[in-house]
Amino acid sequence: MDTADAAQTLRRLATVIDAHRWDAIAELLAEDFVCRLVHTGEEFDGPSWIRFNADYPGFQSMTLEDLVGDGERAAARAHVVGVTDGREEHFALAQFATSRGARLVELVEIWTGLDQAAPAGTRAPGVIVG
Repeated sequence: MDTADAAQTLRRLATVIDAHRWDAIAELLAEDFVCRLVHTGEEFDGPSWIRFNADYPGFQSMTLEDLVGDGERAAARAHVVGVTDGREEHFALAQFATSRGARLVELVEIWTGLDQAAPAGTRAPGVIVG
């Protein structure tokens, strides 16, 4: 039995996704895997989540920037780059994972574009933005 923890598995997942190795994702997911996208309310099982990632238009890279974990739970922050209509776009991704051995059973993702500005009038004077 593989005893990898959630942080190790999440790191492997980021490496596989960045390399566009879609066929290698399945070995990192439990049979009952589910991914929930908080920002859209969508929920995917393993095969549909792999297909969603593999078919996503314009995906270029995923760089893991922060990772913390303890046993079967881990959280990560990544920078994702894509291309839409010939223009490079940058996204921040937060992932919250639960694993069983070396396989993820649950992944919760939150995505946001990095080109967003704070709404006018919502920041105190002296706050540095960007």
